[in-house]
Amino acid sequence: MDRDFLIDLFADFGPVTIRKMFSGFGISADGTNFALALRAGLYFRADEQTIPQFEAEGSTPFQYQTRAKTVTVNSYWQLPARLFDDSEELAEWARAALAAAQRAALRKRPKVGKAAKAVAKRPAPKRKPAKRNARA
Repeated sequence: MDRDFLIDLFADFGPVTIRKMFSGFGISADGTNFALALRAGLYFRADEQTIPQFEAEGSTPFQYQTRAKTVTVNSYWQLPARLFDDSEELAEWARAALAAAQRAALRKRPKVGKAAKAVAKRPAPKRKPAKRNARA
């Protein structure tokens, strides 16, 4: 899938931003990534509310192979092939995927970086008492 194909595919959904990611593209709207276009196919963001819809279509979650094992990423599910021919329904699935991504973003707690943690743990510097003038 190339960039132009993806832009056409999401035409009924609305404007999307497409960025290089891994071996394909990350697809986002309103600053939120909600889909991945990879060699293995098109994957939409999913959560407990939308996974049953993917399961009903016989879709599977995104998987990749490491040297030691197969890793399953349950937050992205393969888009059913039939939706490539139905742009209006694909747009509905894309809106649901965007909503799932936005819900996930709300659940994430902001991470505190290592530098901020180190500063927070560091004790306040000790101050030397002021020297008194002996010539008074």
